[in-house]
Amino acid sequence: MEINKKIIKELKDCLEEFNLSEIEYSFKDTKIKVSKKINSELVSQANSSSLSQSVLKETKIEAPGNKLTSPIIGTAYLAPEPGGKKFAEVGKKIKKGDTIMIVEAMKTMNHVPSTFDGIVKEVCVSDGQPVEFGQTLVILE
Repeated sequence: MEINKKIIKELKDCLEEFNLSEIEYSFKDTKIKVSKKINSELVSQANSSSLSQSVLKETKIEAPGNKLTSPIIGTAYLAPEPGGKKFAEVGKKIKKGDTIMIVEAMKTMNHVPSTFDGIVKEVCVSDGQPVEFGQTLVILE
């Protein structure tokens, strides 16, 4: 089997361009998976003042708390309509079952309910941002 380096390079470029952690390509009986490896030294040095902000953004260290994650791949919307009141804002009290966000996939608007009671500590995505399955959307205290 011959390895097509051009496809691998294109997949690597897609990882960087779209800020993905991994990407997979399949064609007939060939399957290629490209993923980023997180440097464990960066995580252990996170409290060091010598790290630049860009490195901290790349490692994406999240605050402790109850994490509400995306149940599907799609586009996140913070409000029911453009310019509308946001479902979750920092400091807002959320009850279990309240909608925290809408994730649109294949023209279907999927309401994402909270699985915890709490106060919104951090909203981890912006309006209209693509999200992956399992990506943290909101952190509650």
